[in-house]
Amino acid sequence: MEYEILGWPPDGPTLRLDHERFSYAGKFVMSNTGKAVAREDGEVVAAVAFNEDRTDDRTLWLRYVTVRNDRRGEGIGPELLSRVREAAREWGYDRLRIAVNNPYAFEALYRTGFAYTGETTGIAELVLEYPPEAVGADPEKRYREGLAEFEGRELTDGEERFLAEKGERGPPERIE
Repeated sequence: MEYEILGWPPDGPTLRLDHERFSYAGKFVMSNTGKAVAREDGEVVAAVAFNEDRTDDRTLWLRYVTVRNDRRGEGIGPELLSRVREAAREWGYDRLRIAVNNPYAFEALYRTGFAYTGETTGIAELVLEYPPEAVGADPEKRYREGLAEFEGRELTDGEERFLAEKGERGPPERIE
């Protein structure tokens, strides 16, 4: 697997991803965000888009993360996020933030060191932040609080099973 940062905002590259194989595919054609990808045999299997916070130039927002449908669950997304996180730190960003709307994304971000801030956006996305110390609470506690935020929401059967399983097992191992 090859991982590559393609560009930084505001003059990021565009990506054309197959909308039938990638969630949020249309969001990657915009050039106002930086992009990073994971490739296998030259083909994109995961991508992330990011941009600087409008009010804090030390914060980078991860906007969209997508892994090709047939490659989900292999750890490609968390590994790509880890690499973007490290590149962002090298570029001088003190913290990264992302808003997630499903328990799968929540889990992947937790694995890469993000912690739930206790905040949600106006569209009910959970805001996560790295480094977890910035959140000011035990990451495991925040993990359970974040999972609880998804309870009672309209979820797919798969998401419901996922939540039940994760609630019983507790937090996953973190990728360092």
